[in-house]
Order: sequence, then structure tokens, then C-alpha cells
Amino acid sequence: MANIKSAEKRARIAKTRTLRNTSRKSAMKTAVKRFEASLAEQDNEKIEANFKKAIQLIDKAAVKGIIHPNARDRKKAQLAKKTESGPGIKR
Repeated sequence: MANIKSAEKRARIAKTRTLRNTSRKSAMKTAVKRFEASLAEQDNEKIEANFKKAIQLIDKAAVKGIIHPNARDRKKAQLAKKTESGPGIKR
């Protein structure tokens, strides 16, 4: 346990930020899972909406420093590839 007042404050801040980051990362993962579920349903409107939402949350997570920019690019490329090759997609 910290003995110095500023160290105690940093510990409190770290705990708060950890919770916030965990929440944002979880929301990002959920959006990706919803996108993949809409691919299975083969509903083009849902696919487009979920794709945009997933990309938005992935970008936001990278800007906030939750994931690395290279991880952001990799995830976005993987989703785009699934969109192009997914069943029921006509492009």
C-alpha cells in the first residue's frame, strides 16, 4: 500500500482508468461479435450497420490507447475481408 498521498491518488486513478478501459474494450469486442453474428444471418442491412459500429469502436479504442494502432489496422482489415467474402454479400 502506498504511503505517500500522491501515490495513493495515482492508485485510485489507475483503478478508475482500468475499469473504463475494460468497459471500452468489452464494448469493442461485443460489436465485433455482433458483426460476425449478422454475417451468419446474411442480412445485408444488419451487416453494414454492425460493420460501421465495429469499425467506429475499434478506432475509438485505438485513439484512447486501449489497443495499439497496428492492432486496430489488423482488426479492421480482418473485418473488411470477412465483409467481402461473407455469404450473401454481393459487391
